[in-house]
Amino acid sequence: MNLELYIANRILSKKKEDGNISKPIVKIAILGITIGLCVMIMSIAIVTGFKKEISNKVTGFGSDIQVTHFDNNTSYETIPITLTDSIKNEIQKIQNVAHTQFFATKPGILKTKEEIQGVILHGTGTDFDSEFIRKNLVDGKFYEITDSTKSKYCVISQNISRMLKIKTNDKITIWFVQQPARVRRFTVSGIYNTGLQEFDNAFAFCDIKHIQKLNNWNSNQYSGLEIKLNDIKNINTVYPKIRLLSSQLSGAKQTLRTRSIITKYPYIFDWLDVLDLNVWIILALMTVVAGFNMISGLLILILERTNMIGILKALGQKDINIRKMFLYLSAKLIGKGLIWGNILGISLCLIQKYGQVIKLDPVSYYISTVPININLLHILLLNIGTLLITVMMLIIPSMIITKISPVKAIKFE
Repeated sequence: MNLELYIANRILSKKKEDGNISKPIVKIAILGITIGLCVMIMSIAIVTGFKKEISNKVTGFGSDIQVTHFDNNTSYETIPITLTDSIKNEIQKIQNVAHTQFFATKPGILKTKEEIQGVILHGTGTDFDSEFIRKNLVDGKFYEITDSTKSKYCVISQNISRMLKIKTNDKITIWFVQQPARVRRFTVSGIYNTGLQEFDNAFAFCDIKHIQKLNNWNSNQYSGLEIKLNDIKNINTVYPKIRLLSSQLSGAKQTLRTRSIITKYPYIFDWLDVLDLNVWIILALMTVVAGFNMISGLLILILERTNMIGILKALGQKDINIRKMFLYLSAKLIGKGLIWGNILGISLCLIQKYGQVIKLDPVSYYISTVPININLLHILLLNIGTLLITVMMLIIPSMIITKISPVKAIKFE
């Protein structure tokens, strides 16, 4: 039988006595553990949820990796590259590549009877993964695309529809500044809203064949190829492989450039990386606070049971064994705090996830509510880390037991 653990359990199960000063101190220490873990769980859930939502929105527009023509042109009036399905299929075979699709972009001027607005048409083909746009539709539907005919429909953002007072099924006219100037008429089939103002204020979606026709391109000429990954975390391993493959496909007629979404929009991902630092600071502060709460509780427990410590020493118990007894006791108290911290933290996360209680300004944060991403592995690691670090912080304070003299302790009242 583990004597130290048995005594720790007996102390823990002992009913409240008059004059027992350790009970409120211990309760405060447990409360500190509970609040600390709750804050840590919510911090991890919010930050990972925020990064996931923003990353999904940005890659929804531009994919994780793009292969385009290598030039100094920064506009959306692009130089075409010639790509075939065999090239796309070759890239599709690379591990962690989820989807590939051709695209074309062209700037234009959307004109109504009273207003005008600059837009960027994003041409989509039959291979286009429309899940992201469909998920963010606030009205109407996404148009259907076929190989045989050009679709007359387009999808615009809610920002553009409000500025120009356009509704679904309305006919719109888009002018293109080129020689000679050209015009196309579309019917609005759907209206989307992602919360990313930079993109929502600019992009509209249409059949890629319109852009190819306007630019006098062949059916196998595009602005580029978009590559979506299973997880953006794999971008650092997939990107070099696609870059190598695109360089092999480059020749005298065209030079290909490979860009990741992180290099294309560095300011967004740098901002998201800063959030990681904030979380680490919060985790460190909460763990330290919880640790010091437990240190004060442990010292009070030792002070209150000085007489018992003296008796155990007189009976031949070693200092290390008595210290283990108090560390067992502390670990059980920390465990209580962790249980309540998990209950409180996960409950608050679920309330926000499904109730969307806390709102955000989408202009500043790109999303309308605080996002929550509950990851059981993260919660498990938080519990293990908090328990280990807090118990380790108690090892040195427990050395005060070695300073207690059995003779003086037995007389201690």
